Amino acid sequence: MLIDLNSNEDAAVFKIDESKALVQTVDIITPVVDDPYYYGQIAAANSLSDVFAMGGEVLTAMNIVGFDGCNQPKEALKLILEGAKSKIEECGGSLVGGHTIETPEMLFGLSVTGIVNPNEIYKNNTLRVKDLIILTKPVGIGILTTALKADMIDEKLIKYITKLMTQLNYKASQIMKRYDTSAVTDVTGFGLLGHMLEMASDRFSIQIDKKSVPVIKEAIDMADMGIIPAGTYNNMEYIRDKVSFANSSNDDIILYDAQTSGGLLIAVSQSDAKSLLDELRDNGYEQSAVIAEVRAKSKKAIYVV
Repeated sequence: MLIDLNSNEDAAVFKIDESKALVQTVDIITPVVDDPYYYGQIAAANSLSDVFAMGGEVLTAMNIVGFDGCNQPKEALKLILEGAKSKIEECGGSLVGGHTIETPEMLFGLSVTGIVNPNEIYKNNTLRVKDLIILTKPVGIGILTTALKADMIDEKLIKYITKLMTQLNYKASQIMKRYDTSAVTDVTGFGLLGHMLEMASDRFSIQIDKKSVPVIKEAIDMADMGIIPAGTYNNMEYIRDKVSFANSSNDDIILYDAQTSGGLLIAVSQSDAKSLLDELRDNGYEQSAVIAEVRAKSKKAIYVV
C-alpha cells in the first residue's frame, strides 16, 4: 500500500510493480438535481474526481445504487445509469457492473478503479513554500443545490450549476501534469477551506486572497437569506479555529460551503502558474483562478486576506 486509511488522501493507492499502481475510491450522493440523467452524470463525475486528483487514469467503475422503487419509476433508474455511463466513457473508463438495493431514499455513486505510475502520484499535502494554488471551478454549489430543492432558483441557474457539476476534472488533471505541479486535491464535501486545511496539513500555512476566489454570485444572495446546507455549518464548526480572517463578513460562509463535484485545487510553481492557468481556461475551465500562496508554517493553517 502506497496510500492507505492512515492518510487524508483522496484515494487509496496499491503498487503492482515499478510502473503501475491501482487507484481505488468510492463515493455516493443523494440527488442534487431533479433530472435523473444529470443526477447520474453528477454522481459519476463526483466519484471519478478522486482518481483525477491523484493524477490517475480511470480503468473501471461499478454502479452503487439505492433505489426507491415504490415512489420512483424504473425509467428514472435507467436514465441515472445512462448518465453515469456517459461520464465513465468520457474519460476512457469502462462500466463493469454494480449492485442495487431497495432504499427509502435515492442514492447513487461509483466504486472506481484507476491506474497511475507509482512515481507520478499527486498527493494533497506535498506543497512547497511559495507555490501558488489554482482553483478550477467556482464555489457556492452546495448552497445553490439546497436552494434548488426549495424551488428558489430559476431554470437558467439550474442549467449553469448542472453544467459545472457534470464537468469532469479529467482534462484539468491531464493538463496539470505538463507543469511543475506539487500537490492536488478536489473540492467536495469539506468545502474550499476544509480541503485547503488538508493541503496545509501540519507543515504549511496557506494564504488565500478572498477577492480572487471564483464564487457563483447567486450563492451569496441565497446565503444571505439563510439557505445554507447543514454540511456547510458542520465544516465551519470544525475548521474555523484553524482559519484567520483579516476582514470577516457574512460572505465568508461561501468558503466553507460543501461542494458536489467541485473543481481541483492545484499547487504549482510560481513560474508555471500563469501558463497552467491560461491552458485551463482555454480548455473549458473558464473560471479557474490563482487564489492562494503557500507559506511557511505559522500559528494558523489558513489565512484569508
